[in-house]
Amino acid sequence: MFDDLKGKRVLVTGASSGFGKHFAGLFAGYGASVTLAARRLDALEQSCAEIRDAGGQAEAAVLDVASADSVAALFGALSAPFDIVVNNAGISGTGRALDLTEADWDQVVDVNLKGAFLVAQGAARALKAAGKGGAIVNVASIVGLRVASELAPYAASKAGLIHLTKELALEWARHDIRVNALCPGYIETDINRDFFVTPPGEAMIKRIPQRRLGKIEDLDGAMLLLASQAGAYITGASLAVDGGHLVSSL
Repeated sequence: MFDDLKGKRVLVTGASSGFGKHFAGLFAGYGASVTLAARRLDALEQSCAEIRDAGGQAEAAVLDVASADSVAALFGALSAPFDIVVNNAGISGTGRALDLTEADWDQVVDVNLKGAFLVAQGAARALKAAGKGGAIVNVASIVGLRVASELAPYAASKAGLIHLTKELALEWARHDIRVNALCPGYIETDINRDFFVTPPGEAMIKRIPQRRLGKIEDLDGAMLLLASQAGAYITGASLAVDGGHLVSSL
């Protein structure tokens, strides 16, 4: 079903670890040529080496998505546009709203929302100039659709990203550029694994209708659908992968 990914050029931001690293490996496994972008070159090089060792094609690119100059430098150096862009770079930023500083707010919103816009804009400009269509997948969150406590800038940035996805999908459909949002629920990672074995973490899991955390592989089908020709008529959508968390009872 996803044979069309072979030979495609894919950019994954925030790819030095976590979701981004996983998505890069996923696309490489389907024969795509993947560019892993993030701020930490050493971690990127390690991730690229792992993909190459598995038989995939990967290269590293240093990128600060919140910097217009950094984004412009990446796209200005391209010999050909990216066919698929995964806007995965993001930070959480927790704390009570009454205690947040302006710097706290700006840091989260600049990466999660402004950064996603700058990368999407750069990708779309390159595709339009080349007369090609493409796919952009913005990694949002169920917290952009339904809030959780002490995540004000994160929730606002992800809600903004979901609405930005719809706006860009509307504007760029005429250029055959699809823009969709993937909204993960609570996914088990190295960062949160210890928390979810504590009493508060276990209580949180019980509120998920499937009564389990998601595995990172649970995101694969949705990502591949939104990025490939299997989803050729899907644009402006926000696809939640959350074990039913969004429909849990109030």
